[in-house]
Amino acid sequence: MDINYELYKVFYYVATTLSFSEASKLLFISQSAVSQSIKVLEKKLGITLFIRSTKRVQLTPEGETLLRHVEPAINLIARGEAQIMEAGTLGGGQLRIGASDTICRYFLVPYLNRFHRSFPNVHIKVTNQTSTQCVDLLESGQVDFIVTNYPNSHLSSRLQTIPIHSFHDIFIANGEYYPELENRPVHLKELLQYPILMLDRKSTTSEFLHSQFQRFQLDLVPEIELGSNDLLIDLASIGLGIAFVPDYCLVKETAAFQLDLVEELPPRQLVVAHSSHLPIPQAAKEFMSMLEKGAESIRQKRQDPQEIFLDPCLFFCFYDPFWIYCSLPSFCTGSDASAFSGLSASAAAFPASAFRYSLSSSGLEI
Repeated sequence: MDINYELYKVFYYVATTLSFSEASKLLFISQSAVSQSIKVLEKKLGITLFIRSTKRVQLTPEGETLLRHVEPAINLIARGEAQIMEAGTLGGGQLRIGASDTICRYFLVPYLNRFHRSFPNVHIKVTNQTSTQCVDLLESGQVDFIVTNYPNSHLSSRLQTIPIHSFHDIFIANGEYYPELENRPVHLKELLQYPILMLDRKSTTSEFLHSQFQRFQLDLVPEIELGSNDLLIDLASIGLGIAFVPDYCLVKETAAFQLDLVEELPPRQLVVAHSSHLPIPQAAKEFMSMLEKGAESIRQKRQDPQEIFLDPCLFFCFYDPFWIYCSLPSFCTGSDASAFSGLSASAAAFPASAFRYSLSSSGLEI
């Protein structure tokens, strides 16, 4: 069937915006031209793609099916154009990353900063979704790669994964409200008597925790399910329950303490995932290389038994050894900056609260 690509392009913009007027603005053509293009496409295909009303536009089931095939094609063409524009250099082009809010905030920020400083002309686009939804972004070609929690049940064999960081999930609670749980081993079964605060069912963290309870034939019914680890930490700090969060989220002092579990939960990983069947843009290759080098540096440092103590303001830098060992982060000022001159600080330079984090052969300790 010989159908002009431009018709599919118009269809894509109308389908993704659900607005003829918005699509016309994005395509720089008139609204009547958009409507005419859709009519021609519907006639050629012999189907109705949209349900039109005075208030809104909806995709028909046939339209939704077509979008699932057209969207990856449009994005693949855009990716090809971007790669040609780069022409083997990083004087331009685009970096498209998919990651959850937590991973962006607590892991990717230092790398994004370094990449932007190194390649200021590369446009960086970060799309925030849950780790499971990020897989959909990758499958549809909307991003070059994703950084996701692993295990992730949505990852398919078509995607290649590269481990970049290992972490543990922990339970935290306020000692004022739950003193009976402090300074002693706690069984998972005991936690069923308390309000559990955790991420919602759409998250890989929720999948993981439910699977761990099921491993011991326990049925977990959380009290509160949210979409933000930061909010979970805040709620646990004021005594609303026991929160389940990744250890790397605890970057500031809270009123909460970490529970000592009898049953050991296995560590999880952060991985880079990309399509094994599609070319990787030069900007994405460079950023992924930074992540891999950072992971390798951390593994090497963990083999050194000497502990490295960090002020909380430098916690972000823990994930990027380049920042820790080679330069002073711009957001450290005043006494922090002077104390970290040359990045060799003595214990006397900081109050006791500054030493909440240490990196040793056993990994990150809180």
